[in-house]
Order: sequence, then structure tokens, then C-alpha cells
Amino acid sequence: MPDAGHRRPPGKAERTQFNLGRALPFLALALTALADVFTPDQERFERLLVAAPALAAVTWSVRGTIGIGLLTMGVRGLLTFGRDEALIPELLASEVVIALVTAAAAWVSMVRTRYEQDLREVTAVAEVVQRVVLRPLPDRLGRFDLHLLYVAAAAKARIGGDFYEAVRVPGAVRIMLGDVQGKGLGAVETASVLLGAFRATVNQAPDLAALADTLDEGLARYGGWDPDSDAAERFATVVLVELPDDQDIARLLSCGHPAPLIQRGSEVTPVDFTDPSLPVNLAGLAENHHRIEEVPFGPGDRMLLFTDGVSETRDRAGAFYPLETRLRGWARDPGAELPGLLHRDLAAYGVDGLDDDVAALLVVRPPEPVRPPELVRPSEPVHPA
Repeated sequence: MPDAGHRRPPGKAERTQFNLGRALPFLALALTALADVFTPDQERFERLLVAAPALAAVTWSVRGTIGIGLLTMGVRGLLTFGRDEALIPELLASEVVIALVTAAAAWVSMVRTRYEQDLREVTAVAEVVQRVVLRPLPDRLGRFDLHLLYVAAAAKARIGGDFYEAVRVPGAVRIMLGDVQGKGLGAVETASVLLGAFRATVNQAPDLAALADTLDEGLARYGGWDPDSDAAERFATVVLVELPDDQDIARLLSCGHPAPLIQRGSEVTPVDFTDPSLPVNLAGLAENHHRIEEVPFGPGDRMLLFTDGVSETRDRAGAFYPLETRLRGWARDPGAELPGLLHRDLAAYGVDGLDDDVAALLVVRPPEPVRPPELVRPSEPVHPA
């Protein structure tokens, strides 16, 4: 399951592919030499030996590529001297060709190695940025379990325009999940601004309405500091959640965001926002007011927050992903397994896999532990006088 803040180790298929790539030059040498030895003299295959150093440039280092090139030259010489007639001019010409191909392959290997080093450094920086902007969530906050799925749409990206945060505050847990309009670095910049505003005020805000106001104010303030920033022109949909410690309820506020789903057993229902707020950074278009909804959220209940990268995934017929139906089918699966199930199912359902940022957060209120019956101390027998 892709999880923010953690590098996915190379899989078995990737390791197998890499090892096969390193073996290809030797396989080319062996097959060419065998074909040349066990076929009539008029069938000449040694000219194919130049493929070995060329293939080496794909996976081997510069030194390794040069070494395979020298080995190829040696094999070429052995094949020539194994013949009845000495073809010295032809041998020299072939050796020169192999040397030139080896030199070109070594240069390609050097360029590839530098590119891979740059990519490793950029990836390391991206991972640090992700840990700062999108910190990994704990598995548990207060009395609630958290299970996250986060996948950026951009190839090899660690972060996109979807964002999330969950914070333990006095007497409650507060959660934010949102989606910035658009993609690219501008969306990431907007997401970082909203996350900073949330983290700065989440402990002091008296309620979710005040917290939503700070998101608008934070983005407007950032646009004032940097008017040319792309972040000042973007809006974001956000859902805020507050889970109090002393009540079996959830308070929610939607700023134009898809309604979370509440699951009780096999029953799945979306939260009914009778009067949702405008998306963040669009409050100036109309009078904006915040209405907080309260829904029951007791032991054993689940709540799935998600972005439109989940709900708007389409199949080949253009049908939207049936999230509620899937969630009912996974009612008996452990909460920790649901993000992985959702990720695999979305990738299989979409026409081209996942072509948008995807964020989904499952909040679970575990069932209350069953208390053993209290032991009743038997009364002492009364002895007659």
C-alpha cells in the first residue's frame, strides 16, 4: 500500500528485471560464440559480438562496460584464431569496431550513471519535502485508528495536490483532508500553505467553523505576500472533522468536498451536508457561512474520507467507481487492509489506472473491549452460637 513518508522498496519483478539486464551482455557473448563455433565457416556470426558492450551500457558502470568490451575483443580473437586460416586484417578491423562501440557504450554508461545519481538526490529531497509537508500519520490518535492511502498522479512523484492532516487536540481529534484544483507544483504549493494554516491554528480554533476561516485567511495572506504565486489563483475543497473524546459523535464541515462515508457493519451512508460551504479561496464570490454537521460515530463505526481521485475514477464505459458498493463488500475486512484493497481495485477499475491524485483516510472507532464480569465475593457463612 502506498503510504506517505515511506519509500517503497524495489519489488521482486524490478530486481529480476535489473539482474536480467546485467546478464544480457554475457548471454549475447555466449550465444554468438556458440553459433559461430557450431555452424559452417561460411556462416559468420562474430560480427554480432558488438551487441555485448552496447547492452552493458544499460545496466553496468563505466568500468564494467569497458571490461565487457575488452572481454568481447578477446572472444573475437579466439573465434578468429580457431579457424583454419588467419584473417589478420579482418580481425584488426573487427577489433577496432568493437573498441569504438565500447568507447561509445562507456560514454552512454557515464551519462546514465550521472542521471541516476541526480535522480537519487532529487528523490531524497522530495522525500524530505514530503515528510515536512505531508507527514506520515500515526496508526492511532486518541481512541481512533487511522489508515491512509495516498498516491500522487505524477510518475515517480511523492506528493501531489491532495493533502491531509490529523492532530490530537485537548479533548478531541481534528482531521483535515482536501484537494487542490489542478496539478503540478502550483497545487503542491497551495496544499503546503493550507497545511501550514491548519497546523498553526488547529489547537486554538474554538470550532471547525473558525478553523475553516483560518484556511481562507492563510491562503489570502500568502497571496498578498507573493501576488505572482500560482497558489493565489487556486482553490481547494476541504473536509474538516472533529471527534470528541467524551461523545460518540463526529462533527464535520465541508468546503465543497465530497461527502465522507459512514460505515456501520454492512450499511454505508454518505454524510448529509445540508448547506456545504464554498471551497477555500472562493469565499469572496458569495456570502459564505459554515454549517457544522453532527452524526453518530460510536464503537465499531468507520468513516472514509476521500478525494475525487477516488470517486471520479471511470471505467471504459464511463461509469464512476462504485465506492459505496465496494465499501459494503469490505465490511468484514480489517481496517488496516482497506487502503490496499482500495488501491488495487481503483488501479484495475480505471481505464488507464490512476490518472489523478488519490487520498483516502479511513477513521475507525474500535469496538469497546468486553469487560469480564465482576467477581462477587461470597458472603461468609453464619455459624450458630
